[in-house]
Amino acid sequence: MAAAATPFGLLGRKLGHSWSKPIHEQLGSAPYSHIELEPEEVAPFIRENGSWRGLNVTMPYKLDAARLADERSPRVEALGAANTLVRREDGSVFAENTDVLGFSWMLGRFCSRELGSDAATVLAGKKALVLGSGGASQAIQASLADTGADVVVVSRSGADNYGNLVERNADAALIVNTTPVGMYPNCPGTPVAEEDLARMPGLLAVLDIVYNPRRTGICLAAEHLGIPSESGLAMLVAQAFFASELFQAKKLDEALIEGIEASIYRQTQNIVLIGMPGAGKTTTGRRLAHLLGRPFVDVDEAVAQKCGRSAASIIETDGEDAFRRIETEVTGECCARSGLVVACGGGVVTRPENRDLLRQNGTVIMIDRPLSELSSNGRPMSRAKGVERLAAERMDAYRSWSDARIACSGSAEGDAAQILQTLGF
Repeated sequence: MAAAATPFGLLGRKLGHSWSKPIHEQLGSAPYSHIELEPEEVAPFIRENGSWRGLNVTMPYKLDAARLADERSPRVEALGAANTLVRREDGSVFAENTDVLGFSWMLGRFCSRELGSDAATVLAGKKALVLGSGGASQAIQASLADTGADVVVVSRSGADNYGNLVERNADAALIVNTTPVGMYPNCPGTPVAEEDLARMPGLLAVLDIVYNPRRTGICLAAEHLGIPSESGLAMLVAQAFFASELFQAKKLDEALIEGIEASIYRQTQNIVLIGMPGAGKTTTGRRLAHLLGRPFVDVDEAVAQKCGRSAASIIETDGEDAFRRIETEVTGECCARSGLVVACGGGVVTRPENRDLLRQNGTVIMIDRPLSELSSNGRPMSRAKGVERLAAERMDAYRSWSDARIACSGSAEGDAAQILQTLGF
């Protein structure tokens, strides 16, 4: 059943994980609500419900939004899809596609920052691959066409498909993912394997319009190869910015885009603690979570809850390999979520695939405690191998996996304070 709307809102079918509400509240288009409707409810709501002033529209209703409007922008006329509706003073409904504007803003900033010039200079005459052929793809194609790029759409069954992507498009300069592959909670999946990206020598950049997780699978694959990449948080905020200008019928300060982007990132990034067994990750993590008002997850405790046995018991009974497989599974489940403080087991760095799991939504902090202060009590790997041997095996990984490293202060309070200062909280 259609719900009553506040003046502004997001219209879709299932909206449980949208970040639009806090973005629009910061832009001034508030109160803002999520409006979940079934297909048969959409037309009456848009045409007959007079309580709304501005709507963002997400899949599967972007085609309906364009069709039901009284007036459509040239972008909407060309694409046949709208993500923004505005009710004018005379009651008529105007449709715009701010996805085009949002992606263009993101692309322009990315090219300037990462590639050293404006988007048209970087891309004119070069091949840009757009993965996916849905409604979002149409908006990205339009934006890329404005730069003069040679736009090629890759779909599951078209002439250019995932089976022949490299063979037909090894000369691509840009890849943009518009599919949901790799989106939370199915992360960090990627529509194009890292080895395929490696076979594209002219690839300058990889972009993904998925914004959760922060580093999508295809962006992580590009990162491994040293290829500049970015996922879609900037586009999300920028398209909301341009929609909010229409909602409020006034110009807004464009500096809001980067400010809100940074705010959303701070709220949603995980803070992931790694380091030697006994370094104080759990006690520091609990204190940090308390100070930030965030949920805390200890991966060893999450393993115990899942299996009904402690990490130490699993290692001693089933062996380290069995435990590491479970640890990886649980680490992936925890780190796919947002806004957590996560304390990892000391051996998380022994499986290389865990690195992307930690980084997909998180900033990784190493707690560095002197070896002489580490206890092996209740820690089967420390007892079996000795602290010095474990350190020799793992220390390089701790350092290379971490975005920042703090020297243990001797107290959880002191370590938590250092982390807050390091992250700028």
